[in-house]
Amino acid sequence: MADWGYGLRAKSVLALVLACLVALLPLSLLGWQVVDNVRGHFGEAYAVNITQLNAQNILAPVSRELALSRRLADSVLAEDWLRDEDDGELRERFFREAQRYKDDFRDGNYFLISADSRRYYTNDGDTDYSESARYTLDPDNPDDDWFFATMAQEESFNINVNPDEELEVTRVWINVLVEDDEGERLGLAGTGLDLDRFLEQFLSIPEAGVTPMILDRAGAIQAHPDPEQIAFGSAAREAGLDETLPRRLGGEQEEALRGAMDRAEAAPGEVELKRVSLEEGERLLALTFVEELDWHVVSAVDLQVARVVEGPWFRLAVVALVLTLGVLMLAFAYGVDRVILRPLRQLSHSARAMADGDYAVSLPSPGRDEVGDLTRAFDSMATQIRHHTEELEDKVSQRTRELEDANRAMAATQKKINDSIDYAGLIQRALLPDSQLRNTLGQDHFVLWHPRDGVGGDFYLFRAEEGRYLIGVVDCAGHGVPGALMTMLARAAFDDAMNRRGLDSPAGLLHHADDVLREMVRQSEMPSSVATNLDAGLVLVEPREGRLRFAGARIGLYWSDGDAVEELGGGRRALCDRRKGEYEDQEVVTAPGRTWYMVTDGYLDQAGGELGFGFGNERFAELLQRHAGLPMAEQARAIEAALSEYQGEYQQRDDITVLAFRVE
Repeated sequence: MADWGYGLRAKSVLALVLACLVALLPLSLLGWQVVDNVRGHFGEAYAVNITQLNAQNILAPVSRELALSRRLADSVLAEDWLRDEDDGELRERFFREAQRYKDDFRDGNYFLISADSRRYYTNDGDTDYSESARYTLDPDNPDDDWFFATMAQEESFNINVNPDEELEVTRVWINVLVEDDEGERLGLAGTGLDLDRFLEQFLSIPEAGVTPMILDRAGAIQAHPDPEQIAFGSAAREAGLDETLPRRLGGEQEEALRGAMDRAEAAPGEVELKRVSLEEGERLLALTFVEELDWHVVSAVDLQVARVVEGPWFRLAVVALVLTLGVLMLAFAYGVDRVILRPLRQLSHSARAMADGDYAVSLPSPGRDEVGDLTRAFDSMATQIRHHTEELEDKVSQRTRELEDANRAMAATQKKINDSIDYAGLIQRALLPDSQLRNTLGQDHFVLWHPRDGVGGDFYLFRAEEGRYLIGVVDCAGHGVPGALMTMLARAAFDDAMNRRGLDSPAGLLHHADDVLREMVRQSEMPSSVATNLDAGLVLVEPREGRLRFAGARIGLYWSDGDAVEELGGGRRALCDRRKGEYEDQEVVTAPGRTWYMVTDGYLDQAGGELGFGFGNERFAELLQRHAGLPMAEQARAIEAALSEYQGEYQQRDDITVLAFRVE
């Protein structure tokens, strides 16, 4: 038996050596190919992740600065002072308000430029406070071209990276147009982010082989770790040959990158990947379009340098693999003696253990003889029981890991969604015409606007011209993010209607907006299951003539003087409904002491009370009659408190908007 065992051991060792020699070369080639493919796969995922991270790091703070700049540009004090710069009282009031904005801006600075006098006013934390102009812009000075180009552009803002020679600073400038209610451009307002700090905070990537950058729509470089690559002042001129990334690539690569940029602009937030050859060698470009800032965020990744796969864990895995192979070889040599040369003794021990009920036993490898047959019979019984137990344990462990991973992913996704909705709510609020309402109606109006989910499908309109004004309320289908997106289409449709048809006929505006919305829906090929209809009420007020003209689509106009309540009903069909509606102008003479109200169904349908019924039109009319004689601010509090008391513990069902005004 010893000779037989010695022969098996020698044959086993020889077979192991031959197998290692035969498998070593192809396995090495295959392993290298696998590592290269893994590097490419993980490199693309790495480029996508780092680009999306950069986009979020840039979007949040810059969107905040843009929103604050728009608020400053919409300030009534800024508009009034720019119309009369020599008024000392207006000057003092404006700068007092602007100093508050200064504390909110990230880099503690703001500026205001008059289109009439071209004077440049600014204050920051590095210079002494002053209400005097720092300098005057000159149309013949090329360094000031950015101002005149911005005043002439169609967009209401731009973001321009440019050095200011007069102030001796280089910043990322956020320029927002200051316009009055009639669209006259009075100047520019905004803030600047220090370029060095901007690059350090938002584009500093410690990983080797990654070059982040920002491009505008034309491909001009707006931010780059190397400031010499930046196309300073490109917002005021056409960027040069070396200042745009596509032109720098040239040829087919330029067309390919332009195509990737077009696709990214068509799908903001998605990441486009393109392999290109830069001066340094082949790079993987990942770019995504940030629609709110009109910027492309780009990451150029050198897959040969970036630590996509390599790293401590990779080296540790290689070392562990080598050690494992060495241990296996030693274990095999040792196992030949332990497993093959002594099978009978192990089988005997295993048989006794199984007779005692222990099925988790270690059996020798079966051979092609009677002992092997017996070993296979015992092994089959033990293996089945052992496998069932192991499968159950593995399934429990796997499901537990999957649940833990899913919970972590859900928490991270929920946080991102909530953050995005908060920023979207800030932007949507900034687009509402609150300042125009205050400027025209003052204390003779109030608005209750409560989106159900931070953002929503309700919004209100206001436009004034030639001693009259149009005021309206719109309720888009849905709420939350879908409803907010519908408000963008609806707002564009109503703006187009007012621009093309004027304000004379609210009913005409409803018909025009209905046609525009239907065309938008048709071109977008939305599924029929998606709700695109919206309710609207529009009122043209002519105070001098003492009359108003109303038309509505499922939204009526209430009025009350404290004694009576009446409603001018709107059309029975919503805009963009399956069948077109008919809308007619209703002209009413105004009377002193009357308050006019428009309300969306979010208020009227809110569940509450003992049985959970909706608030209802009747209860709303009684509420108006009781409080119509109060000042507007007190009315607003009373109407809001009445709904809150009625709602009780019930959740808010829909977006809520109540708009009220008086005609004096």
